[in-house]
This record gives sequence, C-alpha cells and structure tokens, in this order.
Amino acid sequence: MAGRPRSIDRDKVLDAAESIVAAEGAAGLTFDAVARAAGITKGGVQYCFGTKDKLIDAMIDRWSDAFEADIAGLVGLDADPLDIIRGHLTVTRDEDAADHSRSAVMMTALLDRPERVAEGRAWYTQRLAGLDMDRAEDRRVALAFLAGEGAFLLRALGLIEFDDAGWRNLFDDMLAMLKARHDGEAPNP
Repeated sequence: MAGRPRSIDRDKVLDAAESIVAAEGAAGLTFDAVARAAGITKGGVQYCFGTKDKLIDAMIDRWSDAFEADIAGLVGLDADPLDIIRGHLTVTRDEDAADHSRSAVMMTALLDRPERVAEGRAWYTQRLAGLDMDRAEDRRVALAFLAGEGAFLLRALGLIEFDDAGWRNLFDDMLAMLKARHDGEAPNP
C-alpha cells in the first residue's frame, strides 16, 4: 500500500528562497539550493513553482501582499491617498530587521528583469496617484513618502545605519508632516 504523497509547504520553500537571496544574492538562488535549504527535492521545488522566475514572482507577491495587508489593517480598505501613505510610513517604521532584510531581497529581485522594474514603477505611480503635485500640501505628503522610501532603501541595502530610536524619530517626523496636512495646520519648518 503506497503512502500518500507529502505535500510541500510553499511558505517554507519561499522562506528558504528568501534566506538564500539574503545571504548570497540573486545569483545563489537555484532550485538545488532552495531544495537543500527547504529539505525537499529539487523536483519538489520545480513542481511548486515551475521556473526560477515564477519562484521570484511568488516571493515578490508574498512580500507585497503582506505589506499591503499590514497597511490595510491600519487604515482600512477604503482609505484615501493620505491615509494610505500614512499607513505605508507607519508600517515601514515599525518593521523589524528581518522584515527590512526580506524587503531588500524583494527590491533586489524586482530590479532583475525589465518587466519587474515596470511593475515597480507602476506601483509607485499608483501610490502617489491620488496626490495633486500642484498643491503644496500634497507635495509635502509626496516628500514624506519619498523620504521614507529613500531611508528604507538605504537602510535595507546596508548603505546607512540607524539605531531603533533614530529610525523611529525620523519616521515620526515624516508622519508629523502628514498630520499637519491632514489637520490643516502649517507644517513645522
């Protein structure tokens, strides 16, 4: 009597793939390496994802979905552009080092192919789409968002270091810029 085939835990495989890219870069991401790290066969990885590009796509989708769910959990599903950016900055501020490392892995993977760069460009365009760049208040919102993204990328890529308090203070100042806009106050210079 044959046993039931083992099911493969996709999240475990994705965790293994993220760990490999974090440690070795995208060049280290092979089905063999992922299989060893996940404790399954190479065929099991291929069965789950088909191609390396589909594995990377699944990694990016999982990261993006989790990030967007965290934002929606803070601001709701029908939030206005200002609240979405406020949620985005808050989630970025509150992520731990492991989240930042995972995010850096995903950003690196995004730059691997032109279509992924185009997807990233579309995402950023959408994030800022509800703002009117002719309005000073909306430009301040965009500035806070772009400052947060710049700080995140520099930190995630290991190009700058912040202690936890400094990181939190930096993002609190960005969020204060948004609060001033939301409350109709003039922002502090």
